Amino acid sequence: EIFLCVILPPAGRIKQLLFEEMKESLHVRAELKALPAPDEEVRQPKIISSGDQNKDEVLDFDEFTKYLKEHEKKLKLTFKSLDKNNDGRIDFMEIKQSLADLGLDITKEAAEKILQSIDVDGTMTVDWNEWREHFLFNPATNLQEIIRYWKHTTVLDIGDSLTIPDEFTEEEKTTGMWWKQLSAGAMAGAVSRTGTAPLDRMKVFMQVHASKSNKISLVGGFKQMLKEGGVSSLWRGNGINVLKIAPETAIKFMAYEQYKKLLSSEPGKVKTHERFMAGSLAGATAQTAIYPMEVMKTRLTLRKTGQYSGMFDCAKKILKKEGVKAFYKGYIPNILGIIPYAGIDLAVYESLKNLWLSHYAKDTANPGVLVLLGCGTISSTCGQLASYPLALIRTRMQAQASVEGSEQLPMNLMVKKILEKEGFFGLYRGILPNFMKVIPAVSISYVVYEYMRSGLGIQK
Repeated sequence: EIFLCVILPPAGRIKQLLFEEMKESLHVRAELKALPAPDEEVRQPKIISSGDQNKDEVLDFDEFTKYLKEHEKKLKLTFKSLDKNNDGRIDFMEIKQSLADLGLDITKEAAEKILQSIDVDGTMTVDWNEWREHFLFNPATNLQEIIRYWKHTTVLDIGDSLTIPDEFTEEEKTTGMWWKQLSAGAMAGAVSRTGTAPLDRMKVFMQVHASKSNKISLVGGFKQMLKEGGVSSLWRGNGINVLKIAPETAIKFMAYEQYKKLLSSEPGKVKTHERFMAGSLAGATAQTAIYPMEVMKTRLTLRKTGQYSGMFDCAKKILKKEGVKAFYKGYIPNILGIIPYAGIDLAVYESLKNLWLSHYAKDTANPGVLVLLGCGTISSTCGQLASYPLALIRTRMQAQASVEGSEQLPMNLMVKKILEKEGFFGLYRGILPNFMKVIPAVSISYVVYEYMRSGLGIQK
């Protein structure tokens, strides 16, 4: 019996007829038994797109043969990389360790569930035959799907830059897919920040100017800004906020790769705490490099009509009036804010992910868009709650020289002053517009990212 695929365009369906020869040459006995009856039609878009070399939407016999051979080679390499002790079998600990090496930590129960979905003979281990039989006609493996879906990506841009950088597989690095994903993420961030810029400006406005004696409501604040500068004033500071995405992303990515090499106890393997440390250091490195742009963003956001003609004019006036040190005001609270934000964001995301994998991952590794967006939004919000007081201190220190009658206070005295005059909740001024922008920011960045992925040819 030869396995012959006939494509029926344009629906992309495959009719299957069974013949003898390929069964022996490609070792697909078990797979052939599992196939539908000859008259049955099934959709196989992944196999078509993976095997159709001449892009004619028809998978002929030669293309199908080559696809199976190439795919079996890839499966063999994947199997060997998972088989850590080279005993010819994969157990749940090896699956757990392999996912951890790729930046995805799962529970023992989740690893066992993955194993059970592949294990045919009930031994709670998977040999090469079981592995091949399970995945030969599926271009993407369950493990790859779990990594792809649940990898904690920074594409969900909510305006803060304190998250741990993206984790890329070796394949993504060697094929150049990493820069496409970073580019798509940067574009998504740019559109997202532009869309939520009025709320971001309101947050900064309330952080600096609101107090017990000067209460600013959301509606009152917008009225004040519109009266002073018109509708366009709602986007003040957005230009530099978007401009800093590219250098910060590039520096963070390169620094992250170097810190992982320095901190990893075993070459090629990065544990969770090492990844967190490397990510935090990479974030600190990137923030150090682009921090003058952060100061300028705050000054431009708070500027009055006619105060600055643009970014370069702002930089020139700050340098002339306050000196080089002014470009690093608020630097310490900003760096200190990385640890609580990134740590809580990662911990909450991992907890939510493991909860879903343990209770709801039955037939698919794909949790769906709403679950992914929900987990990302909740984890980012929790991270913001923890680091917000430091963000407020940073913003006030950045802005204090430009606010008339404002004292030039160091971090400790500013915290003391806020607590004495406004109490604990004084450290959370402006958090309402900050939370209001989370859902639209996440939604916009996700939609734009998916559109950019398609445009850049990034496989889903």
